Amino acid sequence: MRTGTATAGQRAAGQRTARVITEVFAPGVLVATLLMVVGFHAGSQPGVSRWWGAPAALFAAGIPMAYVVRGVRRGRLTSHHIPEREHRRGPLIFGMVSVAIGTAVLVALGAPRELLALLAAGITGLVVFAAVTAWWKMSIHAGVAAGTVAVLVAVYGPVALIAVPVVPLVGWSRLVLSAHTLAQVVAGTIVGALIAGTVFPLLR
Repeated sequence: MRTGTATAGQRAAGQRTARVITEVFAPGVLVATLLMVVGFHAGSQPGVSRWWGAPAALFAAGIPMAYVVRGVRRGRLTSHHIPEREHRRGPLIFGMVSVAIGTAVLVALGAPRELLALLAAGITGLVVFAAVTAWWKMSIHAGVAAGTVAVLVAVYGPVALIAVPVVPLVGWSRLVLSAHTLAQVVAGTIVGALIAGTVFPLLR
């Protein structure tokens, strides 16, 4: 009995931990944070503001998340994590449009190239994940986590590898919460890392 109780308690603790990790390292949170970090880094150049990441985060994370929250409140979506694959395509397409508009605005305003390169990588990722979502629920959490680490390494070098443990941690949380299969988490991780690790360095 004690063993069973301990096991149940451990499972409950694991679920709570996984939920916290899923929220703290949610795609919207990581995207907004990364844009602010990259914008701040770009601002180290003479004559460039360190706060370009703020409007970029608004278009890439704030507005798309507001759209999702509105969908939840109206009953069209069951959760801000959009667990149902068939419900994901609309928000992903909306996100693409929002990021595209934001990128155009930032280009017109003279935003730093490094930030625009990150937005381009983000749009590429949205296109790929939206296409795959038509038939398979690849993990966006894992993809964004892996892409975030890839961008940080490109910007700050090997020291940014300290962030690598976040990737398996996020993948573990999605598995514990039964949000994805192992294949979906691994695929999301690989695709996210490849897109961010190629598009961003090429365009920055």
